[in-house]
Amino acid sequence: MTGPVVKKFKKVLIANRGEIAIRVIRSCKELGIETVAIHSTADEDSLHVKMADESVCVGPPKSTYSYLNIPQILSAAEITGSDAIHPGYGFLSENDEFALMCEKWGLSFIGPSAKCIQAMGDKIESKIIAKKAKVPTLEPIHVKGADEAFIRKEVEKMGFPVLIKASAGGGGRGMRQILNFEDLWPSLVRLEEEAKAAFGDGTLFIEKYIQNPRHIEVQILADKHNNTIHLGERDCTIQRRFQKILEEAPSPVLTERLREEICSAAVRLAQFVEYDSVGTVEFLYDLDTEKYYFMEMNTRIQVEHPVTEGRTGIDLISEQIRHAQGEVSRFKQSDIVFRNHVMEFRINAEDPRTGLPSPGYITHYHRPGGLGVRTDDYIYTGYTVPPHYDSMISKIIVQADNRINCISRAKRVLKETVVSGIKTNIELHRQILEDQDFVENRFSTNYLAQKLI
Repeated sequence: MTGPVVKKFKKVLIANRGEIAIRVIRSCKELGIETVAIHSTADEDSLHVKMADESVCVGPPKSTYSYLNIPQILSAAEITGSDAIHPGYGFLSENDEFALMCEKWGLSFIGPSAKCIQAMGDKIESKIIAKKAKVPTLEPIHVKGADEAFIRKEVEKMGFPVLIKASAGGGGRGMRQILNFEDLWPSLVRLEEEAKAAFGDGTLFIEKYIQNPRHIEVQILADKHNNTIHLGERDCTIQRRFQKILEEAPSPVLTERLREEICSAAVRLAQFVEYDSVGTVEFLYDLDTEKYYFMEMNTRIQVEHPVTEGRTGIDLISEQIRHAQGEVSRFKQSDIVFRNHVMEFRINAEDPRTGLPSPGYITHYHRPGGLGVRTDDYIYTGYTVPPHYDSMISKIIVQADNRINCISRAKRVLKETVVSGIKTNIELHRQILEDQDFVENRFSTNYLAQKLI
């Protein structure tokens, strides 16, 4: 009886930039795999370019012509002799067409199958699948092909507030809260146009807006041999305009019974769609009713994956690469041991008052250190943050034996962090840590809108 076919990668091209590209490079090096960085002309001096074994320029600054340019990226893989592509997060990471093109070019896509990406990438279809898998969902109103009278009638039955969502949206984009009929139809028209421009798909749906929710997500680890486990949950409730800025684990709001229930539901859904990589199942937990609902599945590595790595000691990128090679998972559910409390702070180059990006030249950067501190970044003193991409420049991950000690350590760490020359949201994080409602676990996704903005 023969074992599984394992294809060991010799060279991996990272189809991304910034801190996630560096994160993948580090795991590849530890696995003995050579790396290729791609970059736009704006990222010529970026740290990921300097750290990779090789680099290829794939186009001008605009993402459409560089980091989203599939022919250029595939050509870069071919000329460098790469045998696999890691997409990171964002950009092409959840593009099923890209996954299929990699396959056609004889390249391994380090992520789930194109079938999984397609099924779970559509927010309407994924809710139908979740319902079939017996995972609690919020019933959506389908907008496509419906007239104003029908939508008005359905929303009246649902009751305000409601949330309009773009089916192809993600990362907090393509959503709008609606409080009355006056704003409903004009918002649908505007968001459809915005979704077409941003995602190439204007399909919308409406669902009930839960007014007092926590955002809970479960990390999935699955191989290509039907072995699926969870690595616990993360609480991503602290958000600004649907964009996560602080994540922690374990969630301080879940009982052990609820934790087991939500994690089991996530595994059940992943098994139902035959998921075969790392991924995250996201839920809304209603604090008022103590019920949870499936929101979406992210078929990629998450920005906040270091939170889970801190809790479990497992290198998620390395396991993702191993599974893409065809290896059987090294872990069973009973092997997973959870320890400590972990928080991640997303440091963005932005005006802390408005949230608007603040790119520019960094005159001085001091990275924090000490016990229980990890920093994933791509900046350095003398680096110019380009204006063309996401504003996140660093992630500071702090862990301690409990939540209170984690908060105390994080206060010290954030005070120690220095980024001069540009504006950042470090002070906003410090404000949050000093706020008693946050410290005493009295908050929902509306926290920043109500308290600090």
